[in-house]
Amino acid sequence: MRIAIVDVSTTRAAVIREGLAALDDCEIFIVTEHRGLVARIGEIAPDIVLIDLGNPSRDVLEEYFVVSRALDRPIAMFVDESDEESIGASVDAGVSAYVVDGLAPHRIRPLLDLAVRRFQAFARLQSDLAEAKGKLAERDAIDRAKRILMDQRRLTEPEAYAELRRTAMNQGRRIAEIAEALITAHMLLTNTHPEHGK
Repeated sequence: MRIAIVDVSTTRAAVIREGLAALDDCEIFIVTEHRGLVARIGEIAPDIVLIDLGNPSRDVLEEYFVVSRALDRPIAMFVDESDEESIGASVDAGVSAYVVDGLAPHRIRPLLDLAVRRFQAFARLQSDLAEAKGKLAERDAIDRAKRILMDQRRLTEPEAYAELRRTAMNQGRRIAEIAEALITAHMLLTNTHPEHGK
């Protein structure tokens, strides 16, 4: 596992490193400069990022939230004090674990595990959502293509669907692809926009 520790304080970074000492097969990278942080983390390509901010100002916190939005990695962020607004902003920014006053060696490993699990759970939710949206879009395209066939060829809905299915099987393509092609052809021939035409 590759772990990036982001901390301007080498003393505090050492506390995190100590908490990770028991991990086998673990490469630890300490980043003490926040300028160019996204690029540096891109070079390291860590599996998880641990960010220790101590007692940051609102501007510094927001700056790190911008960084966390850009990183598609599990992130655990440690701060000494916080408020509800900052906690909410951390969730919106994709921080997997936002830990207030919890920087102690014995707590690092459980928090790292928590950050990874939360990140994976959120990634699964995003994937499921994207899949559901894709299926809805495909279903909508098939419905629109059926309406076009029903209008143009005076087919019933089952006949229109059977026509789409037959064409898909003959061409070795998915029904949704055939539907999209039919809609595009219809738009070109009738000069309609997807929102305006059937």
